Amino acid sequence: MSFEVRMKCREMLAGALKLVDTAEGSADPDDMATRLEEAIYDELRNSEFKYKNRIRSRLSNLRDPKNPELREKYMRGEISPDTMAKMTPEDMATDDLKRIRQSYSKQAINQAQMRKVQGTKTDVFKCDRCQKRNCIQLHTQDGDEPMITFVICEECGHRWKG
Repeated sequence: MSFEVRMKCREMLAGALKLVDTAEGSADPDDMATRLEEAIYDELRNSEFKYKNRIRSRLSNLRDPKNPELREKYMRGEISPDTMAKMTPEDMATDDLKRIRQSYSKQAINQAQMRKVQGTKTDVFKCDRCQKRNCIQLHTQDGDEPMITFVICEECGHRWKG
C-alpha cells in the first residue's frame, strides 16, 4: 500500500469526521481519522482491495446524514478506533434501521416456519440459543414407535427435540 493512498484515506476520513461541528469533549478529527486509518491498515495491510473497501464503508457510514450518532460516538471516544475499524455494516446502522432489519428477520422466520409447521404455541420450553420461551411444539408418531416432540423457537428459529 503506497504512502500516498494511506494519506488520501486519512484525509477523506478526516473530512467525513468534520462534516458537523464537533461537540465539546470531542477529539480532534484529524487525529481520530489517523487512528482509524492505522487500525484498518494494521488489520488489512496485506490486501489493498479489502483495505480500500473497508475505508469506503467507513466513509459512507460516517458521512450518512441519517446516522450522526455513529460519528458522534466515535468522536467522543465511545467507540474506539480498533472497534470502528472492525464494525460490520449491521453494527454501524442506525437504531431505526436495526429495528427495521430485526422486524424483517422475525417476520421472515415466522413466515417460513408457518408455511412448514402447524404446531402448538407453548412457553413450556426455553430456547438454548436465545433463552426465550416463545416456541412451537410438534408431536410425531409413526406406527408403533413412541411419540417424538420437536420444538422450534419462534424468536430465532432454533430447532431441537423436546
